[in-house]
Amino acid sequence: MVFAAEFGTGEVLWSILWFSLFVLWIWLVISIFGDIMRANDLSGWAKGMWAVGIIVLPFLGIFLYLIVNGSAMNRRTQQQFQAHDEATQAYIRDAAGSSSAADQLAQLASLHESGKLSDDEYERAKSRVVGA
Repeated sequence: MVFAAEFGTGEVLWSILWFSLFVLWIWLVISIFGDIMRANDLSGWAKGMWAVGIIVLPFLGIFLYLIVNGSAMNRRTQQQFQAHDEATQAYIRDAAGSSSAADQLAQLASLHESGKLSDDEYERAKSRVVGA
């Protein structure tokens, strides 16, 4: 109980600050290792040297990597997000079954010609497509 009495508000705030900085540092190291492995413009030796540099001299290695390859890291991240966004949009379009009105009308016409839709059903469906 003596320890709790000596651990005041200021110490708690400092502990939270240091813990947050530690988590931020770990996130930065993981992000940079991921970028090193994702980089197509670096050879295997260069990737290995960057990894060793970050492990042996963490602060200097991280800061040097951000200075030297920061713009390329940003470009690769943007490409990854763009590819993910395009894949998501393609999935949404596919799942929603969104096709153009002309495609829907052609499909309705083929169903009508094959006799699967009566004249009345065809006209109602056509008016929904044209009105939509």
